[in-house]
Amino acid sequence: MLIAANKAVSIDYTLTNDAGEVIDSSAGGAPLVYLQGAGNIIPGLEKALEGKAVGDELTVAVEPEDAYGEYAAELVSTLSRSMFEGVDELEVGMQFHASAPDGQMQIVTIRDLDGDDVTVDGNHPLAGQRLNFQVKIIDIREASQEEVAHGHVHGEGGHHH
Repeated sequence: MLIAANKAVSIDYTLTNDAGEVIDSSAGGAPLVYLQGAGNIIPGLEKALEGKAVGDELTVAVEPEDAYGEYAAELVSTLSRSMFEGVDELEVGMQFHASAPDGQMQIVTIRDLDGDDVTVDGNHPLAGQRLNFQVKIIDIREASQEEVAHGHVHGEGGHHH
């Protein structure tokens, strides 16, 4: 069986940046299980895995436009500390849910604190970076009708309701 739309795919992976630093890995844990064609993983990796079989191993470099997008300076803003009412101690690296300009919810990360000024960044932490994956395909199976309808894999390694 080959990886194609509506297949439940299990992979072992290691993600590194261009400096070779490990950003994320399934090593020592369960494989990542996703639904091919449902946008569960970044587009560049999903496209590279299409047509592969169990046991295949590959190295994939994914450019920012096929990963988390280019870094957008307009997603960085400075807010007043008073906007964080109810949070006693603000620290660089803290993340909050906020309304994006389009009305959607987004996660913002505190990048800098300067007196009453809080600089937040709405970019994904990996925006603007080339992502390098080492991947081994562990398993491929037909997704259930429920998994396809929900747009994700259920059960072991997948989504639990």
